[in-house]
Amino acid sequence: MKGPYSHPTGKGLYGIFNDSFPPILDGVTLAVQNYVYWLKASGHTPCVVTPWNPVSEVQDYDVMKYFSLPIASRRPYRYGYPKLDPFIWRRLRSTDFKILHSHCPFSSGRLAVYVKKHQNVPLIGTFHSKYKSDLEHSFKRMPWCVPIIMKRILNFFNACDEVWIPQAQVEETVREYGYKGALQVVENGNDFASVISGDLWTYKNDAKKRLGMSEKNLNLLFVGQHIWEKGLRVIADTLHELDGKVDFRMNFIGTGYAADELRQLLADYKLDDRAVMHGVINDRNMLSDYYAASDLFVFPSFYDNAPLVVREAAAMGTPSILLLGSTASEVVSDSRNGFLVERNPRDFAQLICHLQDNRDVLRGVAEGARDSLVRSWEDVVGEVIDRYGVIIKNRK
Repeated sequence: MKGPYSHPTGKGLYGIFNDSFPPILDGVTLAVQNYVYWLKASGHTPCVVTPWNPVSEVQDYDVMKYFSLPIASRRPYRYGYPKLDPFIWRRLRSTDFKILHSHCPFSSGRLAVYVKKHQNVPLIGTFHSKYKSDLEHSFKRMPWCVPIIMKRILNFFNACDEVWIPQAQVEETVREYGYKGALQVVENGNDFASVISGDLWTYKNDAKKRLGMSEKNLNLLFVGQHIWEKGLRVIADTLHELDGKVDFRMNFIGTGYAADELRQLLADYKLDDRAVMHGVINDRNMLSDYYAASDLFVFPSFYDNAPLVVREAAAMGTPSILLLGSTASEVVSDSRNGFLVERNPRDFAQLICHLQDNRDVLRGVAEGARDSLVRSWEDVVGEVIDRYGVIIKNRK
């Protein structure tokens, strides 16, 4: 990166736009990082457009940043204000883009639409999140803002040449928001796909030893934003149900607005000695060890569309417990490559007790998850690059 407003000098850049970027880490950020990495590895020239962050990380590709401020209700996220940035517009106009791909409909998405109009290049928009839920949380005191911003989101997707979704069931949410155009399913990849090359169970046991976790316990895991929308209260209540019935250790990895309340809830349940909150783990090798050392990934979320964390867990031989009827559960067949239950702590607890006593069932489903849910980012982005080529050719 050439500075806080890095200016690309290459020709025919692949513009990747997103409102979050390292040091902010979430599933969409990870997708963007892998798009950029494999674009570059394939001989193409990417350029990321994203809000400025006071914590900078050096990248070996161009990053164009614009003015931003922190979002008080969703730290560490930031909201970009390109209208207050006198430089970003000229930089975008003077940069030669070949194609634009925005992974966010907010400030970076609006900038992508601006470039499309000025340079007449194709724009792809990927629908990653349930934006309305985020807005309803952020604007609790100003609910009248939500329909206004939702209209802007719809305007963004209507301005795209193609709209991509990470799995088929996400179409329900997109239609609910009012989008009527065509949709393309483009799956997410997994950068843990090739971590384990030998025997799965030997690797998982070694990971337990590296992290000092007992093989006798049932090791449970949650990775993601610590927000109530992801079902954190269900997890805490499930652990309370399990207390005295199962020897477990629960690891929470991530951060978010609900972290402090969750910590207090676990303390109230007298579980803070068995439920550990680690915060964000940036080291991907260490994170993969936590996935591998776990027996179950607990994810009671109706909020998520196509969570990367479920596939990351599967890559490390850890099946997920998901909610019946959730968008995330579309790729899971109960008791084959994961487990599906109602959004009820007692149902979660009963299933976990059953699996504690039936480890063979758990092992079989773990292998099923690894066989059916894991696809490398190299493979996914290879197909994306082919699709980019078709879109660019059709535009010409």
